[in-house]
Amino acid sequence: MGRLSRLIAGCAGVTVAVLGALDTRTLDGGVPPDGVIPGPAVALVPAGIALLLQVVPVPGERAARVRSGAAALLALVAAVLGGAALGDHPAAAVATILAGLALACLDLRLPHRTGLVSFRVADPLLLGAAIIALVALVPRLFAPTFPAGSGPDGVMPLPLAGALLLLATGTILARPETGPLRTLDDSVPRIAVRRLVPALIAAPIIAAVVSALAVRTGISRPAAAVSTGVILAALVLLALLAYLVRTLDRADRQQRHLVAELRDRQDFAQTLLQSMNEAVMVLDANYHVIDVNRRWRELTGHHDAVHDPPPLPPPGTGLDWTIPRADGTEVPVLATMAAIPDAAGAPRGYVATCVDIAERKRAENALTEHAAELERGNAELATALAFKNDLTSMLTHDVAQPISSIASLAELLCADWADLPEDIRLELATKIDKNTRRLIKMMNDLQLLFRLDTGAVTARRVPVPLLEVVETVSAGIAGEGDVEITIDEELTALADRGHLTVVVENLLKNALGHGAPPIHVRADRQDAGTVLLVVQDSGTGIPEALLPDVFGRFIRGAGLGLFIVRHLVEANGGSVRYEQAVPRGARLLVTLEGAPA
Repeated sequence: MGRLSRLIAGCAGVTVAVLGALDTRTLDGGVPPDGVIPGPAVALVPAGIALLLQVVPVPGERAARVRSGAAALLALVAAVLGGAALGDHPAAAVATILAGLALACLDLRLPHRTGLVSFRVADPLLLGAAIIALVALVPRLFAPTFPAGSGPDGVMPLPLAGALLLLATGTILARPETGPLRTLDDSVPRIAVRRLVPALIAAPIIAAVVSALAVRTGISRPAAAVSTGVILAALVLLALLAYLVRTLDRADRQQRHLVAELRDRQDFAQTLLQSMNEAVMVLDANYHVIDVNRRWRELTGHHDAVHDPPPLPPPGTGLDWTIPRADGTEVPVLATMAAIPDAAGAPRGYVATCVDIAERKRAENALTEHAAELERGNAELATALAFKNDLTSMLTHDVAQPISSIASLAELLCADWADLPEDIRLELATKIDKNTRRLIKMMNDLQLLFRLDTGAVTARRVPVPLLEVVETVSAGIAGEGDVEITIDEELTALADRGHLTVVVENLLKNALGHGAPPIHVRADRQDAGTVLLVVQDSGTGIPEALLPDVFGRFIRGAGLGLFIVRHLVEANGGSVRYEQAVPRGARLLVTLEGAPA
């Protein structure tokens, strides 16, 4: 609609300029005498060009300003040329002046005293020019009703009046979005506009009809009849203007009331926002911060205006979130992001609500830590319970057996001492001694076990000759030919001598007690600077079912030997593992740090 009206306005401007340039004599009603200034028809040329410039689109803001300035200058030239003919053609000159000034002030608006409504300066000027042109045109429409040779007189020639009316119409169409064709501002009631516009159009037509009828009936001369019609039209216009002023005043009062009500609602909404206990941030559709409440400033520590929002969850979600504070720390919150839809359903803004859950997080962390402590305590209790059960099993089996044997043999020896031969008494005493030593060994192992379990065992590592330790231990527990030793005399390991002695003793006893001789013991220095000690028997090896717990605390019938070996080796910075020997037998490998040569 705007493009069509501007196209029509441009065509009107071209037509007016062409009419003014083609025949000024026809438009002015005759040839002016020599020395007389040309009539108002000359002013139509710059006026038409000015109207054309007002609607021609140009690229760039600077070019638009140049175009508007040129159009205003040509319009002022048209007004000056029209004013020059004020003495000879008063009506046409006034209409030309009004039209020129309207073109020059086409984009000029004056604010209303309320500051909410503005008026375009060109509108009353165009209205005056149009009324004068209509007053000149309408009586001509009644020319056929007059007697032959006595047509109605007019205030200006018919072609000039038509050109001026076309100029006024084109000027109105040049700005349809701001001129009388619009429905005015939203503050002016549209009903008043609908009533007023037809009345403004009809007023000059009625005045012209009255003038024509007055001339037709002979009541007055043509000039007097036209003057009467103009006066009547002016009175009607004054009445209409008074009605418009009253309507605008009523609209102004209504607008003031609406503004006050809107301000009250805004104050209520602001008070409600600031009084909320949750931290609230209001954002526009582009995620720019519009407002935050008091709780948000307290939570984040930002007391100045907030420009950039912190990272927030996606719209329509509520999540455990963290928002940064002004001091660089972060506060945990329960964040909710809600979209504010417009009439079409598209988001016109967002509201982010954050609830401080720092206390809840601290309580959750404390509860989690307490639960972890309970889990650790339960694990320790389970370990202690397992240790108690294993210890009870060992005491009831491994320890009870030698005690029972000692008790039976001692009872037999005491009861039949006199009847027993000397060799039998010696054999029984030897068995009692053997079981007693076995029991003492178990007690020593248990004592070492308790020390290992409490972490009281520490290693004092020194260079220890492996051959010397192995030969000493082997001589004390093995028979001749049961142990074959292949160790270099200069090979030394960095370990606690006492610990290493216990390790070798337990490995040899385990091989002799659960394997079969001969026992092969060898040691070599590895490339990584470590020493590898290998103890291998010739028995059947360890059953597959026992391999997962071969270094465990208690294996029924096996005592504490391998468990103590593992802990003592680890206390000296080494490791121990088991391998199945080929073609048969069990092989235990101990890795220790080698001592410098």
